Amino acid sequence: MQLEKSLSEHSVEAYSRDIDKLTQYLQSVNRLVKPGELELKDLESFVKWVADLGMTASSQARIISGIRQFYRYCLLEQVSANDPTILLEAPTTKRSLPDVLSFEEIERIINAIDLSSMEGGRNKAILETMYSCGLRVSEVINLHISNLYLDVGFIRVIGKGNKERLVPIGSSAIKYLNIYRKDIRAHIDIKPGNEDIVFLNRRGSRLSRVMIFYIIKDLAQRAGITKNISPHTFRHSFATHLVEGGADLRAVQEMLGHESITTTEIYTHINREFLRDTLHMYHPAFKT
Repeated sequence: MQLEKSLSEHSVEAYSRDIDKLTQYLQSVNRLVKPGELELKDLESFVKWVADLGMTASSQARIISGIRQFYRYCLLEQVSANDPTILLEAPTTKRSLPDVLSFEEIERIINAIDLSSMEGGRNKAILETMYSCGLRVSEVINLHISNLYLDVGFIRVIGKGNKERLVPIGSSAIKYLNIYRKDIRAHIDIKPGNEDIVFLNRRGSRLSRVMIFYIIKDLAQRAGITKNISPHTFRHSFATHLVEGGADLRAVQEMLGHESITTTEIYTHINREFLRDTLHMYHPAFKT
């Protein structure tokens, strides 16, 4: 997983837990066999066992995905000659859409930042960058100075699976990134190993994912926004505003760094007014 698929340590641990659960089940039913000896009925019984533990459909589907990945490896390494997961059905999961912020709400959150503090200047640069580029929280905290090409309006982002992509960055985000680097970051005593990291805490180390979460939660509360807000809300809003503004879905896919366009579709929360306007513009029955 780490060497061939370049997955993060967190992802590798998650897949390992899936195999641990399968092992626990096989031990509980005294079915201690080699991977190549497992049959579809064994895995179907395992899925039922997982469901009986009270896990949600999405958790069950994720575990099954982990088992499928394991058997792909077994086939590749000739540990098993067959793949019993081929006909294994995952439970249907509802693809619910998270809350999306309007542009006005995003401005309210950003305007709630106290710019009189060093952290305030940094936080403004963070939120402007997140909304301008649609970054994942992991991409924000790992953003490198050497990957900023602000003179031409692009940044290089290292996404999931260590995949790189170039993303355009807006003038407002460029402005506050430059202010942060010149007036705030330049005066921080940087810890060794963090010299190329853009966003630092007051101790000179990179920020944590949790810190970004708390920053956004606090600002949303100050702005009087009661929606369920997380760092991912900015990424979702970025994609939603692009699509509602008429952006091509393939372009949005490229900027978000999604392998499949079906994943991008999750972020295209389109309101009824936008749908109605689209029909009036393009459908012959609605044209006047």
